[in-house]
Amino acid sequence: MQSPTTTITAAIQNLNLTPNFLPKFPPNPLRILPEFVNHRSTASMASTFGRFKVNSKLDNSSGEFLTITEYAGKGGANVGDDLVVLFSHLEYAFKRIAALVASPVNSSLGKSSGGSQDVDAGRDKPKPLDIVSNEIILSSLKNSGKVAVMASEEDDAPVWITDNAPFVVVTDPLDGSRNIDASIPTGTIFGIYNRLTELDNLPTEEKALLNSLQSGNRLVAAGYVLYSSATILCTTFGSGAHAFTLDHSTGDFVLTHPDIKIPPRGQIYSVNDARYFDWPEGLRRYIDTIRQGKGKFPKKYSARYICSLVADFHRTLMYGGVAMNPRDHLRLVYEANPLSFVAEQAGGKGSDGKNRILSIQPVKLHQRLPLFLGSPEDIDELESYGDVQQTVNPGYDV
Repeated sequence: MQSPTTTITAAIQNLNLTPNFLPKFPPNPLRILPEFVNHRSTASMASTFGRFKVNSKLDNSSGEFLTITEYAGKGGANVGDDLVVLFSHLEYAFKRIAALVASPVNSSLGKSSGGSQDVDAGRDKPKPLDIVSNEIILSSLKNSGKVAVMASEEDDAPVWITDNAPFVVVTDPLDGSRNIDASIPTGTIFGIYNRLTELDNLPTEEKALLNSLQSGNRLVAAGYVLYSSATILCTTFGSGAHAFTLDHSTGDFVLTHPDIKIPPRGQIYSVNDARYFDWPEGLRRYIDTIRQGKGKFPKKYSARYICSLVADFHRTLMYGGVAMNPRDHLRLVYEANPLSFVAEQAGGKGSDGKNRILSIQPVKLHQRLPLFLGSPEDIDELESYGDVQQTVNPGYDV
């Protein structure tokens, strides 16, 4: 029987992680042949996405959907050549992870690595699929030549990649991986900062850590990838939130949700209700009130909970409401900060129950905190109850 390390190594080798720039998505065996494709303009395609089509107004005379590279380039957001190159390599990584998650190989890679491996108190116990995803992203960042340091949920300390590169990337490579065996949606979360050049003279380990501990206010881009019935890359460059869906017939992420605006108030809350009796009084009163339709919004709320942060947040972004984990569980640097940046760019809010997430200064790489994301009116109402942070944490096995 192969060891987990052997399995991981073989899987990484099979993934061919050294693409030539610009990377091409591997041929898709399920690709629809051109003669069977009804080529549609953006106008007709809009009806396909139904309620998910958000205020589409594309400056594109050809009538075709924009790819993320086209959107970020000089004809679109014009975020700069360095960031366009970095995103091209991130795209490649996300496509490889999407293929891996959907592959039969994940049935073995998704299981715990076992053994008595020591794990830092701020981190989850890694699984082989997490580690493979981490290696895919690290390899892509190295190949881009644009990243000085990467900080990941899977690593005890940041990895210094190269001197003089302009960016710092923080990431949770595969959020929700504990659900992979049940084919529940998973995701990748990432944030991008400028390298702090004033730290260049410090020792490598020190400058790597300090570059990774920038506050969310300094993010230049952030986003998440949802691996589900569709693979959706939702990102912001600091001027609105936009989502791109992976077109498997071409291998491109195409703009399908431009200028996302979260509803000012929703009618859905997302939290693990089984922890109700461990919650503080304020949070229990808030949930009891909105479930009964006795809050500031006079309709009863419904509960929707997947236990996959990216999936729960994506639904909240589309429909409004609030997604939360009230205990000190989610990581500030590579989960709370990037998602809060996306939420704010879509008109929503990110809070720890008392403070704006993006204003909190990280002091540890794997620092944990409560997280509440969602519609601005819902977050304001929740914070008005005061005591919403769960301090009782008996330790949950599931």
